[in-house]
Amino acid sequence: MIRCLAVDDEVYATKMIADYISKVPYLELAGTTTNAIEALSRIQQGDIDLVFLDIQMPELTGIQFLKLCGHQCKVILTTAYAEYALEGFEHDVIDYLLKPIAFDRFLKAAQKAFNIFSTAKHQLNPIDSNPIINDQPNYMFIKGESKNKFLKINFGDILYIEGLKNYVSIFTASQRFVTYQSLQGLEIQLPKPPFYRVHKSYIIAIDKLRMIDGHTIYIGDKAIPIGETYRENFLRLITD
Repeated sequence: MIRCLAVDDEVYATKMIADYISKVPYLELAGTTTNAIEALSRIQQGDIDLVFLDIQMPELTGIQFLKLCGHQCKVILTTAYAEYALEGFEHDVIDYLLKPIAFDRFLKAAQKAFNIFSTAKHQLNPIDSNPIINDQPNYMFIKGESKNKFLKINFGDILYIEGLKNYVSIFTASQRFVTYQSLQGLEIQLPKPPFYRVHKSYIIAIDKLRMIDGHTIYIGDKAIPIGETYRENFLRLITD
């Protein structure tokens, strides 16, 4: 679990981040505060992994906080001001979320954090038989057709995913799910293996693959093209 602290001088903002954290299975809420100095003291105790940090705060700005914090924890900035993005990334923040923050955008940032912590854990414990990456959830949430509706999809049920302009279709054996986000954004949430991008418009679950015939993959009766950009790496994966 990634222990998180939400820091914002607006109470409603910390409540929203806390609510979002509660929906992500690999995040754990360690606390919320509207006082940046209090947050800095909490981080110095060494029990916080990730901070969701506002920038415009009265006692201590988010940028000042980053300078004082050093590398004691990872940070995702949450702000209404786009102009601080470059300076934020110069301090090695994981992501920069602009308010109002939609849950799917929050989830994308959380997945970036998960990948970073997983990689670090694996590097520290290369012979560990149960590295943190094995704790990745076996499902994801996608945004439904209404504003506050989210659908849970088990990774094991997915056959393939097709991207169409500004939305994607997720196909299982019995159902098609449609969600309005990019294929690239969804790809970040998917574990590898079993999911691999084989075309600019397709991601497949390789364990559901039935046959490869030339430049075409078959999953059930569905024929999926292999893009030239992805063909060499994909065939190397198959043969290895």
